[in-house]
Amino acid sequence: MPKAQRSPEEIQLVRDDIMSKALELITSDGYDGFSMRKLATRLGIAAKTIYNYFQNQDELYLCLLTKGFEQLYECYEIAVGRHKKPMNQIGAVIAAYIEFGLENPNIYNLMFTWHVPKFNDYKGTPMENVARHELNTALKCFNFAIDLMRDYLGDSPAIKEDTLQVELIQIWSHMHGYVAGINNTLLDYLHENPLSLKQMVIDRAFRNVRSDLTAYQRRIGLTVILD
Repeated sequence: MPKAQRSPEEIQLVRDDIMSKALELITSDGYDGFSMRKLATRLGIAAKTIYNYFQNQDELYLCLLTKGFEQLYECYEIAVGRHKKPMNQIGAVIAAYIEFGLENPNIYNLMFTWHVPKFNDYKGTPMENVARHELNTALKCFNFAIDLMRDYLGDSPAIKEDTLQVELIQIWSHMHGYVAGINNTLLDYLHENPLSLKQMVIDRAFRNVRSDLTAYQRRIGLTVILD
């Protein structure tokens, strides 16, 4: 009797398990030390079985990154849904980003910290489309925050896209520095309890972006919104 075909849900559960074990291995052995053979050993299956779910090691890696950015985006949506005012939503996203990074250090490091292949490394290869999907998912998170700032500022032709991009890069650098410093334990050498600074970092990032956007409103002649 032929083996019953797995449902899409069952297949996804297997893929998720493979990605979870792959992340554990990448975390322990480094990206360069990761291999499908090691992964198969950890899963207790033949290496060829993994290829029933992923074309190759690169696709597995890119799908792992994509899943991380999907999870981050979902965190943003949940955080924003708790607030109605754009500036409060911006503050909620700042907190959600830091919480995500601290609660999921392994995938966060792979997404934002480690020197690992990016989209440009896959251009012109069979994995370009998979890499493009990963990049678009990552940029979706970036644009989510840009859209919140645009909502706060309102609809005006005077608003420059590059100004919003620079603002987001600045605030991201602030948040990422803290999360990375916690995750790699560097901040342990600078403060006796760096995790206790989390709310202060969130509040300071929020004040900075609010101050910058308010100053920008004044500079381009928009009505200042205080909410």
